[in-house]
Amino acid sequence: MNIRSNDCTHLNSWVHQWDARFKVIGLVGLMMAFATIRSISLLPWMVLIVTILYRSSRLPLSFLARRLSYPGFFLAGIVLFIPWVSGHTPLWQWGPLTLWKEGSLSALLIAGRFLCSVTVGFIILGTTPFLTLVNALRSLGLPAVLTDMMLLAYRYLFEISDNFSRMRRAMALRGFQSVAHRYRSASQLQPRTPHPARKRVAAKPQNQINTIAMVTGTLFIRSYEQAERVYQAMRLRGYGYSTQRLTPFRHDCPHRTTEGHGWDAIALLAIIIVVALLLVGNYHLVA
Repeated sequence: MNIRSNDCTHLNSWVHQWDARFKVIGLVGLMMAFATIRSISLLPWMVLIVTILYRSSRLPLSFLARRLSYPGFFLAGIVLFIPWVSGHTPLWQWGPLTLWKEGSLSALLIAGRFLCSVTVGFIILGTTPFLTLVNALRSLGLPAVLTDMMLLAYRYLFEISDNFSRMRRAMALRGFQSVAHRYRSASQLQPRTPHPARKRVAAKPQNQINTIAMVTGTLFIRSYEQAERVYQAMRLRGYGYSTQRLTPFRHDCPHRTTEGHGWDAIALLAIIIVVALLLVGNYHLVA
């Protein structure tokens, strides 16, 4: 997943044109409602709501697929483990292995809540430029220190990524090659007879772990030193000595029209009604 890939904020949809302040309130509230659902009967409705939102945002499926790859590994480890250890009604049994009904339902509910909540979060990030999102959070009352930390973290995350890429390139030029990369390269190349005078000794896994650990430590130290330099430069320019005034929020969507303010409130009201229906339905089904 490329951290620079925020290439869908220019699309034209009503979710893109939705005021970022209303969008944050409505969709974050929807995510919190999804997280509290305990009845699997509401799972199809959750999937339907998320599908309608995602289709309305006009985001491509590749946008979601690229970003679900890493959280998917964590989710798969939990979902594949719970059905075998939780429950008292067996569905299938083979030797010492037993697939339990209650564990399977719990795993399905956990996966549904996780995917729905994460997808709504990606809708927020994919339809709102990061600077607009931070300004919206600031206008909603988030302290200036936190918004400044978010902006600086987002800015220097690219610097850390570039430093890591340069370090990996330098390691590769000096002959370092990980085990996975060596096996992948060997499978793509045709076998050939080595030169009798040329003998290459493969690095031991322990040496590779030590090298990766030292590179990681160096990256952390460089990042810390850069953070100190940035903070000192900000202090020299007067940061923190004066009270920061709250600037008026301005929506940066190029497709937004002046007639959209009424639709912002209507969309937020619709989301609030959906959240209320989910919470009431969950209360009656669980009680």
